[in-house]
Amino acid sequence: MERSINVRGRLLSFERPLVMGILNVTHDSFYEGSRTGGLQLVERARKMLSDGAAILDVGACSTRPGSEPVPQDVELARLHEALSLLDKELPEAVVSIDTFRGKVAMECVREHNVSIINDVSGYEWDEEMLQAVVELNVPYVLTHSVGFAGEKVEYDDFLPQVLQRLAAKMWQLRQCGVKDVIVDPGFGFGKSVEQNFQMLDNLREFNVLDVPLLVGVSRKSMITRLLGIPAGEALPGTVALGMAALMKGADILRVHDVKEAVDTVKLYQAMRGSR
Repeated sequence: MERSINVRGRLLSFERPLVMGILNVTHDSFYEGSRTGGLQLVERARKMLSDGAAILDVGACSTRPGSEPVPQDVELARLHEALSLLDKELPEAVVSIDTFRGKVAMECVREHNVSIINDVSGYEWDEEMLQAVVELNVPYVLTHSVGFAGEKVEYDDFLPQVLQRLAAKMWQLRQCGVKDVIVDPGFGFGKSVEQNFQMLDNLREFNVLDVPLLVGVSRKSMITRLLGIPAGEALPGTVALGMAALMKGADILRVHDVKEAVDTVKLYQAMRGSR
């Protein structure tokens, strides 16, 4: 049976892998090319949808290492402005919000056309997030994240510990009645470059969780540090790792460059169809 999630009464199927486009309404995102706002936001969102994005992921608070903390009221103001534009101009779009704050999630889902909560903290950084997810009853992206952004984490047995932590949180979410969960292994969050590649190579191990799998490696440090390049030059590496992720079972690619990711999915599907 193919997997799907319920987005405001519509089933979003994972019969084939989907692409999630990143829209950052912050001036502090690690990749300058993803920063946007105002009418430019609408045009970029429209282009992403035209290029084949199934989901638009809107964030207003950078979690990159060394980023300046964004106050909750500032994050909310940025999101309200951006989401109001998307509500008006692209009302049929499937929109997720990238936030770790429960109050932010609560307001945005209730007041705007937001269908998914994408929480990079795995409801660790804000005690109100779990309750918000339970009350709102919308699909939730559960990310493996230990510590805060950029914080070094020591593991005794890396991959089993990642899986065990996600399994424990999945159990808690199910006990609370949360139905639709997507798992993000959390590339770059409390993990070394070597651990990120180990996790990518063993991505099929996450099938044990029996939920859709989101992979977000777009222009990240596991590419830029290994190749010694800036994020602006990391598109080829992103495409390469995107194909690797698809071959290992990814259901969603979260990316800055939608057209290239959609083309990667098409090539992957063609390869699968040739078997």
